[in-house]
Amino acid sequence: MKIAAVQMVTSCSLPDNLATARELIARAAAEGAELVALPENFAFMGRDDRDKLPLAEPLGQGPAQAMLSAAAREHGVWLIGGSIAIATEDPQRVGNTTLVYDPRGERVARYDKIHLFRYQEPASGEGRGRLYDEAVVLKAGDRPVAFEATDNGGSPWRVGLSICYDLRFPELYRQLTRPACDLLVVPSAFTWTTGRAHWELLLRARAVENQCYVMAPAQGGIHENGRRTWGHSLIVDPWGEVVAVQAEGAGLATASLSRERLLQVRAQLPALAHRQLG
Repeated sequence: MKIAAVQMVTSCSLPDNLATARELIARAAAEGAELVALPENFAFMGRDDRDKLPLAEPLGQGPAQAMLSAAAREHGVWLIGGSIAIATEDPQRVGNTTLVYDPRGERVARYDKIHLFRYQEPASGEGRGRLYDEAVVLKAGDRPVAFEATDNGGSPWRVGLSICYDLRFPELYRQLTRPACDLLVVPSAFTWTTGRAHWELLLRARAVENQCYVMAPAQGGIHENGRRTWGHSLIVDPWGEVVAVQAEGAGLATASLSRERLLQVRAQLPALAHRQLG
């Protein structure tokens, strides 16, 4: 199965971001991708975290969900919608939510980000660094989610979902790999500071310890709101080798999943079968 991780530099304009995402999905499909994944917050990144509250969509309604469904159907791809703000029963909290659509445009999975990011940037000569605290406006999810995608040859691939900060919590991926996943997907908007230090290290570790492919579509560049994200959208194979990368700016990282490679790694080093705890 050929897959594509979409990298974006999302702005404060919802219509512009949806148009850019749709263009990149079309490009991925034209290059033969059967499964396409967008980054975290692909549809909107405001100047303040609360800016997303009035744009939160009820499940099953809204321009972002309409675009995702239409693009999946138009291009005949499995489409992982990075994350968007989904309304909750609390008007001051939204879900940071991944929605997955099949090639007919039907929604087949929903995952709400479980681990909420909090990070104080180091002080600089200009004063105290920025504080990130997603719990101010986000409602955390509580359930790991995986789904099954079928490639053009009819073969099934088990795909585990996560979002950004989840990457630092290996216990989530252990739960997702019962049974084993073939692919883990990590839509992200890593900060430049944390991405430079830990992004590739963590992604490769998740691939190695779970003996599966990892796909990480990311935000990558300087945004309209002044934030700088790390980018480096990656696809990593089950041995921890980086097989595709989009360093910075909008674009694609593409690769083909190999069932033979998965089976080879798991046969040579059957670590998943050797697990004793958890």
